[in-house]
Amino acid sequence: MLLLLLTGATRAYCQNDLLSSLERQTADSLRPTYTTATFKGTRVINGQSVETPGAHTLLFLISHRFGQLNSGAYNFFGLDQATIRLGLEYGLTDRLAVGVGRSSLEKTFDGFLKYKLLRQGSGPRAMPLSATLLATSALSTLKFGDERTGVRRLTYTYQVLLARKISPALSVQLMPTLIHRNFVATSNAQNDVYAVGVAARQKLTKRFALTGEYYYLLPGTTADQFRNSLALGFDIETGGHVFQLHVTNSQGMIEKFFVPQTTGRWWQGDLYFGFNVSRAFTLGGR
Repeated sequence: MLLLLLTGATRAYCQNDLLSSLERQTADSLRPTYTTATFKGTRVINGQSVETPGAHTLLFLISHRFGQLNSGAYNFFGLDQATIRLGLEYGLTDRLAVGVGRSSLEKTFDGFLKYKLLRQGSGPRAMPLSATLLATSALSTLKFGDERTGVRRLTYTYQVLLARKISPALSVQLMPTLIHRNFVATSNAQNDVYAVGVAARQKLTKRFALTGEYYYLLPGTTADQFRNSLALGFDIETGGHVFQLHVTNSQGMIEKFFVPQTTGRWWQGDLYFGFNVSRAFTLGGR
């Protein structure tokens, strides 16, 4: 009798265990599998990517641009000159990040909020692309000697970053952009500047990838007076570092500068060689 009771209990336990396993498998099959590493860093080159640092991750970024390549041998083809930005980004959650930075160009402080609204994935109810919302502000502290005081020194940027990882090697991104400037130098200049950016990343090997981005200024006085920003480069992945080398016709490294204020012409050699390097630190959580 005892043997029969033990056998029955064992069978019941096995059945319950099997049912629990089936329930877990069913629940897992109903969850989408999210795409990772659409871009390797939070920046494509000058502009931001859909990526965020991740929860409890602090990212330290150094962005550097030398002078124009066509400045001649006297300036060592731009290497004697430099513009730099130091930045910190922190992931409050896997989808929400904040960041601050300081650029030597116009002695500018900037800050931003970034939220990953949609995540590309596969499986039930999966999204075909990722969407990240970006809002930034920038404050120029350079002594201009004019009426730029207080809030008139502020510039705001609003972007929707739409990206899709087409294959393990190729990712593309679209960036509708609005720049609002509280101060403009002339009466016919635009306070609101609209642009559309496109970017791509083509992975070559496990550690190397080609990158490119282009921002098209929509028609207006800004587009008549300034150039569209174009940047080409490649990423090098080295453990916790992402090292990016590139050439661009934009000197500035935040949206306030490279979207509405680019002056360089590629065909005339008005190009800036530069690099971005980032290092991630995990501060807490799992």
